[in-house]
Amino acid sequence: MIKLNPALTIEDLRMKLSRFWELSAAKIDRIDKEYDESKGSPVFTVNGKYTTRGWTEWTQGFQYGSAILQFDVTGGKEFLEYGRQKTVSAMASHVSNTSVHDHGFNNISTYGNLLRLMGEGKIPFNEWEKNFYELALKVSGAVQAARWTATKSGGFIYSFNGPHSLFVDTIRSCRSLIVSHMLGHVLKGEGDARISLLGRAMEHLRSTAMYSVYYGESRDSYDTCGRTAHESVFNVNDGSYRCPSTQQGYSAFSTWTRGLAWAMCGFAEELEWISSAGEGYFTEAGDREALAAILLRAAKVTCDFYIASSPSDGVPYWDTGAPGLRNIPDCLSKPSDPFNSFEPVDSSAAAIGAQGLLRLGRYLAGNGDEDEGKSYWHSGLAVVSTLLDEPYLSTKPDHQGLLLHSVYHRPNGWDHIPEGSRIPYGESCMWGDYHIREVCLYLQRILNNEKYYTFFSTIR
Repeated sequence: MIKLNPALTIEDLRMKLSRFWELSAAKIDRIDKEYDESKGSPVFTVNGKYTTRGWTEWTQGFQYGSAILQFDVTGGKEFLEYGRQKTVSAMASHVSNTSVHDHGFNNISTYGNLLRLMGEGKIPFNEWEKNFYELALKVSGAVQAARWTATKSGGFIYSFNGPHSLFVDTIRSCRSLIVSHMLGHVLKGEGDARISLLGRAMEHLRSTAMYSVYYGESRDSYDTCGRTAHESVFNVNDGSYRCPSTQQGYSAFSTWTRGLAWAMCGFAEELEWISSAGEGYFTEAGDREALAAILLRAAKVTCDFYIASSPSDGVPYWDTGAPGLRNIPDCLSKPSDPFNSFEPVDSSAAAIGAQGLLRLGRYLAGNGDEDEGKSYWHSGLAVVSTLLDEPYLSTKPDHQGLLLHSVYHRPNGWDHIPEGSRIPYGESCMWGDYHIREVCLYLQRILNNEKYYTFFSTIR
């Protein structure tokens, strides 16, 4: 269980954040100079060098988005120009990619961040450039929304596994639908039927809360409140739910912690959007208070489960049911050990989950529940503080990664295992590097008294 330090503040992280952004800059430069992009998008490191492997090009937006976040904090024009140029030259295919559920990853991280920076006045206003970013985001949201499976209770954006498959990860791609809707866009179906992007986003959120999250209500024998299912499987002939499943976790009845983290972060940031949106947005998406209650419940139980199921420093093992954990006595009452001989940790889950804890804490504190909000907030700060120190922060200049000890696909054996070890450790992944930058940006802007960072902050 995460050990809280109620005295820890953002100010206490100031020096750690300063060192972090210096290291981050060097890592971005190194990848730009050394990585051969003709091989595909960088996904994870092997012996400290980024390599590519996977089923889709889902990490490219994180690569270029990292440079944009670096500019946001440091003002380094070279990072802006790199991120902007690569967005123009390399990201168009991601906008129109009909085969993936990752639009909120690739396109919000690039086009979305650039549009946000222009809206904040951090980059010069240019009408045509603004229109370019907006067009990309409009199309991206519509393409994502078209991956739709209707169910008896609503519907969901289906994963690359096919129309039967609801992934918990996809909750963060709902951002692409919401941004597209806020920009005034709609999806056109057969006969020019107008399909609400907001309506589909809210239905997907409801479905994720209903099927991907457990609430201790005896859905099955492993129904522990706050657990998540990586995948939920449906019969597409009649829209009925069939069973939980997983692609990257240990089993359908254990919790893959990165999937848990995606849920934590996704529910919390969508709660923030719902609380900020005008009443007019919800005429086509249902009752705002009812939606907020569904998302708040899901956010709280997943965050509670993460806190209870993580080691004391907040960095979880890759799956709560991983069989080797039985060989690590009291593994949840002491700090995580990435160098153990039985099961790997996943620092990328910690980076993603920390943002969910922080956003939920701030949301609750701002809505009258200050004590409960502080608990989540301090849990998030504890996780970030851990990640900003060794052994998780990558300080060696010859290692291209920024956040060490992440896991990509343990069941498939895709992660590099060092010689003499039984488990993977010491490597980085592109989504982990991006999300540690994102949560550090989130805290840095609060520390600097800048505009609060959200994916929707400059879109009206």
